[in-house]
Amino acid sequence: MYTLITVLIFITCALLILIVLVQNSKGGGLASNFQSSNQIMGVRKTTDFLEKATWFLAGALLLFSVLGSAFIPRSAEDINRSAIQNQIENAVDPSAVPDFPMTAPEQGQEEAPAEEAPAE
Repeated sequence: MYTLITVLIFITCALLILIVLVQNSKGGGLASNFQSSNQIMGVRKTTDFLEKATWFLAGALLLFSVLGSAFIPRSAEDINRSAIQNQIENAVDPSAVPDFPMTAPEQGQEEAPAEEAPAE
């Protein structure tokens, strides 16, 4: 379902881009091509159609975006825990002393004395 909604979002975006590019704010665009008197759609009707198509596609894009966020695939583990909660629980305390593995020497072995650097 999520893939279908994503494809619909891309199609809606492409159509919205085309509709907006066809419009011209100064009365040109697609409406300027219909100047003859015996045309099916007048200039005003073409402008009305483009405006209604723009609003319809914008509303469809909003609807598909909300539906897409509702159908994001999640596993059962992700539903119960948020990503922020996981980051908080797995965060390393910067003020904590590092926990290096320290093993005690075995009974029969002595620790080697640390070599001192010669004094200059």
